[in-house]
Amino acid sequence: MLSYFVFDYLTFEKVHLYTYDFFAEKVGIKLGWGCLGFYPYFYSIVLWSTVNLPDPETPAWLLFFFSLIFMVGWMLARGANMQKYFFKNNPENSFLGIKPKTISDGNKVLLVNGFWGMSKHINYLGEILMALGIALCVGHYGVLGVWLYPIYYLVLLLPRQRDDNRRCTAKYGKLWETYSKKVKYRIIPYLY
Repeated sequence: MLSYFVFDYLTFEKVHLYTYDFFAEKVGIKLGWGCLGFYPYFYSIVLWSTVNLPDPETPAWLLFFFSLIFMVGWMLARGANMQKYFFKNNPENSFLGIKPKTISDGNKVLLVNGFWGMSKHINYLGEILMALGIALCVGHYGVLGVWLYPIYYLVLLLPRQRDDNRRCTAKYGKLWETYSKKVKYRIIPYLY
């Protein structure tokens, strides 16, 4: 799953030009240092922390379920980022058959359907579910290293969502209020 995640990230690299890392952080030290010095080692802590432990003998049906959690997360994260990418490049085109629905104040436009109609940051839920799926597949639930990846995403993405909400409130004003009435949930549909 980690290999798939890295391959997918590199394959769709241009899509990331439209993510928070670029438009809010301006490819700062955090992203540069993260991609070169942190992520290559951090993601593999899950495996390093269990390498000398015996096989947990997780049943195949449970591994399938955990893999499904990963894939649902991937679909949410990749789907949301791709929908935004296609919309930013050609607002008239549909993505996966989803014709874009928007709201506008005459100057600015916000996407309010598809992945971006489920929650304001459905892609964050996807990232968290991918990390959770990987941690669960390892099978050693009592080992802290297994949980560092999903915990990291919670610590990173929950404050980022709040920061992005402040930025969008300042940038879009009343349009953001209208958007927030249409798309009520921050990350997890019907919950948060």
